[in-house]
Amino acid sequence: MKLLKRLYEIHSPSRNENRIRTFIKQYVSKNIPDAVIEQDAIGNLYITRGIVENYPCIVAHLDQVQKIHSRDFRAIETRDIIFGYSPSKRQWEGLGADDKNGIWIALQCLARYDVIKIAFFVGEEIGCVGSNAANMTFFENCRFVIQPDRRGYNDIITQISWEKICSEEFLHDVEPERFGYRPQAGMMTDVEALRGNGLSVSCINLSCGYYEPHTDNEFTVKEDLMNCLYFVRHIIETCTKVYAYESTEGYHGHSPYWDTDDYNGTEDMMFDIMMANPDYTPEDAWEVYCMNFPELTETEFLEMYEERMLAYGIEMPKVSASSERKGSDKSSVKKKSKRGKRKIGFFAKSEKRTCD
Repeated sequence: MKLLKRLYEIHSPSRNENRIRTFIKQYVSKNIPDAVIEQDAIGNLYITRGIVENYPCIVAHLDQVQKIHSRDFRAIETRDIIFGYSPSKRQWEGLGADDKNGIWIALQCLARYDVIKIAFFVGEEIGCVGSNAANMTFFENCRFVIQPDRRGYNDIITQISWEKICSEEFLHDVEPERFGYRPQAGMMTDVEALRGNGLSVSCINLSCGYYEPHTDNEFTVKEDLMNCLYFVRHIIETCTKVYAYESTEGYHGHSPYWDTDDYNGTEDMMFDIMMANPDYTPEDAWEVYCMNFPELTETEFLEMYEERMLAYGIEMPKVSASSERKGSDKSSVKKKSKRGKRKIGFFAKSEKRTCD
C-alpha cells in the first residue's frame, strides 16, 4: 500500500493536478520504462504499453474535491482501512480516494501487463473537463474501457443518464457475480463523456473501496479495494476480444414519473448526490448534475430533490455551496490582484458545470 498512500499524500484539487501528474510520469518512467507516456494540451495523460492489435484500457481521474490538505497530512493505515489525518489540527482530512484508488489500480495493472492502455483525466469533478476534450484516437484500438471510480464495494455501473454503456455480452463475460458485484445505474463520470464523444466499445465504472467521498471523513476499505483490483485483472485476462457497443437506447422523452423503474433510479441517483455532497442545496445539485437527469425540467428536479431531502431527514443547507464559493473566490481574487497574480482563461472558470 506504499504507492497508494503516496498518492493520497499528493493534494490534487481540480485545476491543480500538476503535482500528481508529474508524480505519475516520473513513477512510470522509472518503474515501467517501456511504457509510452503522452500528454495533451489540457493536461490529460495517455499511457501505452506494448504494440498489439487491440488493448484493454483503464481510465481514472487526477483531481479530487477536498480543498483542505494540511502540510502534515498523513495517510493512516490500520488493519482494515486507510484514512487521512492532520496531527497538528487533530482532525480527519479527505484522502482524495475518489479517484486515487482508480489511479492506483491503473498503475498496478500497467506494471503487471505487457499490453495495456491507461488514460488519466483532469477535471472530472467539475464536469468531466478532461474526458470531454479527450484525444479519441487513443481509444480506437481498445477492446473495452474500465473506470474504477465508484464508492462502495459492489456496484458495476452499466448505465448512466438512462443510457446503457456496455453490451449484455460484455456484462456476461466479466462475471461480476464472482466478485460480489451487481449491475447498477450511475452518475456522470469520464466513461460517459467518452461515450458521448463517440467511443464505440463497452464501458463500465466499478466500486473501488472508498466511502464518504468528497468529505473529510473519506476512507478506504482495503479489502474492497483489493477485490476491485482482482476483478479488473480478471476482466483483462479473460475478455480478450473487442466488445463493440453502439447504444440504441437512451432518453425517449418520457417522464420518469410515468415509469416506476426510472423513478426509482432517479431517487437512487439523488440519494448518491446527497450523500456525496451534504452541503448542496437542490439548486447546487441541479447546477452540477443536471446532465444526469435529461428527462427532468429544472422545476421538476428541484421539487423532487427537496422532497427526497425531507424524506431522508437531511437538513437543508442555509447557504448554497456555490454562494459560499463565489464569496471565497471574490476574496481570493481581490488578494491576488494586489500581487498581480490573478489567474485568467481556463483556470478562472467556475467550479460548477452550468446547464442552460
